[in-house]
Amino acid sequence: MKLANPLHYPLAVCAGGITLIIGVRWLRLPNPIVLPTAIAIATVVSLPLQHKENSKVEIDNPALAREIYSVRQQAKLLLTKAEELRREAQQTLTASTQLELLSTVEYTCDRLKELPAKIDHLTKKLQGSDSLFSPKELSAQIAEVRAKQQNSPDLAKEQLKQLANSLESNLKLARQGQDARQAQVVALNTLVIESAGILQQLQNRLRTSNLNDAEEIEELQGLSEELKSMQESVGLLITS
Repeated sequence: MKLANPLHYPLAVCAGGITLIIGVRWLRLPNPIVLPTAIAIATVVSLPLQHKENSKVEIDNPALAREIYSVRQQAKLLLTKAEELRREAQQTLTASTQLELLSTVEYTCDRLKELPAKIDHLTKKLQGSDSLFSPKELSAQIAEVRAKQQNSPDLAKEQLKQLANSLESNLKLARQGQDARQAQVVALNTLVIESAGILQQLQNRLRTSNLNDAEEIEELQGLSEELKSMQESVGLLITS
């Protein structure tokens, strides 16, 4: 992370100033000690302020800003649930016949951890009034999704079909000269909410299934694969 300049943040300057006053007047420390300490404290205080500033996004469409806020909140909840699922899986899936399922669950949880960064990436693409999705961009996304759909297992094909349909709706908006950004974020929010539903179902089944039954292990594996496929769809929507 690039160090922040404390002079850009009044709160950081204030923290450094207070440190300087306390060190010189009250503690009577020598300047070679007080000055570096005050600068260090001001820099430390400025780091979260810089992070908060960088995370702000200038969105000219209030409805779009609300959708982005909603999807970010959903993603935070999803990450919390994913960590719960990981811990439960690690405690529960300990037999040799369960290690493949554990590996799949952990891999899926790792993909879910990438979700906030992906959302931030999309949000930055949506900034400003000149960031409308072009028909060319959307057509390229649709082509990529359709190509992936051809080579995907049946489990993922339906998800990719729904994603392609959403993108085609966005393409129609773009060709009509309308703002397709909100529809793009709504599609993302839908994927995140559906992911949360699958994750909850997987967690419930992990708690109630007979983990010594090969058929039930296979069903759990299928749910985990479905969740993983959903995250691949999120990646296609965001990064294409």
